Amino acid sequence: MVLRWQWPWAILIAALVAAGIMFAAAAWINHRMRSQETAESYYVLDDLDTEQGNALMRVWHTLNRVATVLVALALVTAVVLVGRPSAVDKQTETSSSRDIVLCLDVSGSTLPYDHQVLDTYAQLVQHFQDERIGLSIFNSTSRTVFPLTDDYSLVSKQLTQASDMLRGVETQDDIDKMTDRQYQQVSDWLEGTQNRNDATSLIGDGLVSCAAMLPGFTYSALRDGAKPDRETSIVLATDNVVSGTETYSLKQALTLTKQAGITVDGLYSGPKSSEQDAATQTMKKDIEGAGGMFLTQSDGSSVEQLVREIDKRQVSTTQEHGKAAVLDAPGWWTLALAVFVLAWLIMAWRLKR
Repeated sequence: MVLRWQWPWAILIAALVAAGIMFAAAAWINHRMRSQETAESYYVLDDLDTEQGNALMRVWHTLNRVATVLVALALVTAVVLVGRPSAVDKQTETSSSRDIVLCLDVSGSTLPYDHQVLDTYAQLVQHFQDERIGLSIFNSTSRTVFPLTDDYSLVSKQLTQASDMLRGVETQDDIDKMTDRQYQQVSDWLEGTQNRNDATSLIGDGLVSCAAMLPGFTYSALRDGAKPDRETSIVLATDNVVSGTETYSLKQALTLTKQAGITVDGLYSGPKSSEQDAATQTMKKDIEGAGGMFLTQSDGSSVEQLVREIDKRQVSTTQEHGKAAVLDAPGWWTLALAVFVLAWLIMAWRLKR
């Protein structure tokens, strides 16, 4: 930090004003002493010319000089403070150029397990720093819960609230115990994800909708093979059980995201007993074939593995920005002024005694 004064001209003005006040005070005291009538006086030097008297006089003169020096120092410090001492704070700000979309299947077959996925998402977010995070949920259609943001307090709050809310739909017994208010909260959260009555869990379409949240995922970019300016990833959570006619299959959607330079990682959202089913193994094959990582909820180290995998892909995704700010820095000067004034008060009290 570099010390400077924001109002250097104010120091000169304050010094001149202080000098003028001191000169005026000295002139007034001198004039007052001259105008006083001559009073009857007694010569007491002989009475003070003792060992004890000389010692007291020396102490008085010393304290008087110290008090004068303290007043001068306090005055100089006050004049400096008038000039607003400041510091130039130079910092290097590092920001990530990576975007991550959390893509969650909220169809009937995955909903009982989604609170576990949301907990996993929350753990993932705790490992990230400066990345932009977004959340999209889908069934037959998609809804953006929150767009890409680096407001991690908002992200954590949204994920925690959703996880707590969906704990009430793990089993039919849990659903039966829900109050009308709790049921309405879940219904409101899922609103916009079931706008087609003849289909559910359209996974490929949901993935494409999640990819559309990322900058650069456009038809022209796909056609030209342009790479995005930022590193982009999607964490897709589903059981890969489709019911209805999709516009895009999961494999087709993965092809599109790969062409756009988006890496898709997969989280299995379903019962452990179905982890070896054909649909799950197909999802694993498609995800890994597109360059992503596939994890199941039964894998205890899944979060750490996924974080390491995402970090491994990061190439030149951090940007450094230098910034400087002028900050008021009166701290030490204010402390010095307080010390000088306090010391002068002590000297004045001692002289009075």
